[in-house]
Amino acid sequence: MMKILIIEDEKELSKSIATYLGRENYQCDTAFTYKEGSALLAEKDFDCILLDLSLPGGDGIQLLQQLKDDQKTDGVIIISARDSIDDKINGLQLGADDYLPKPFHLSELSARIAAIIRRKQYQGNNALQFEEITVDLLAKTVKVNKNQVDLTKTEYQLLVYLLNNKNRVISKNAIAEAISGDGAALYDNFDFIYVHIKNLKKKLASAGAADYIKSIYGMGYKLTIT
Repeated sequence: MMKILIIEDEKELSKSIATYLGRENYQCDTAFTYKEGSALLAEKDFDCILLDLSLPGGDGIQLLQQLKDDQKTDGVIIISARDSIDDKINGLQLGADDYLPKPFHLSELSARIAAIIRRKQYQGNNALQFEEITVDLLAKTVKVNKNQVDLTKTEYQLLVYLLNNKNRVISKNAIAEAISGDGAALYDNFDFIYVHIKNLKKKLASAGAADYIKSIYGMGYKLTIT
C-alpha cells in the first residue's frame, strides 16, 4: 500500500485530501504543524509527501531541507497558496518533484501523485511486464497474454509488489506491510497472505500464466521464472 504524508495546517483540506486518497487506495498520515511533520519525516519513509509551505511553527522549505540533509528520496509535491516564482524555484531546487498552487482539484492532485510514484518506482513506465503477464499501472488492470484477469484490490497490490521484487525472497511480514500498511501489526498471524497468494495464483493460472510465485519454506514467497 502506497504511503502518503499530508503536511497541511488547514484541517478541513487535509481531511478532504486524506478521504479522497483513501478511496484511491493510499494510506495517509497527517501533520498539521512543522513539528509534527518533522517528527513523521524522521520516523517513517513515504512514497509521496504533500507539503504546505506556511505551517505553524516553521516553514515547509525547512522540511524539504531536512529531507535533503537526511538523503531521503520520498516524492514531494508542494501544495501552497504561496504561488510566487521564488518559492517554486527554491522548492524545486531543494528536491521537490512538483508544485501545485491552491486551490486545486483532488483528481489532479491524485494524478500528480501517481505520476511521481511511477517515475520514482517504475522508472516512468506505465506498465509492468513479466513474461506473459502485463500490468497497466494507469488503468490498474492485469492481462495474461490478451486475457483480462479480474483481481481484487489486494490481489492487484500483491501482484505489483511481487513484480517489483521479482527474483527476491519476500518475507510474509514485508508482504503484510505492503498490502495492509501499518495495519499489518494488528494481525496475529499471516494466514490471510496465504489466502491472497492462493487466489492470485489460481486467477493467473486460469488466464494462462505459468506458476511463477513460489513458496519458500520458512521464509516467504518469491516471483521467479526458475
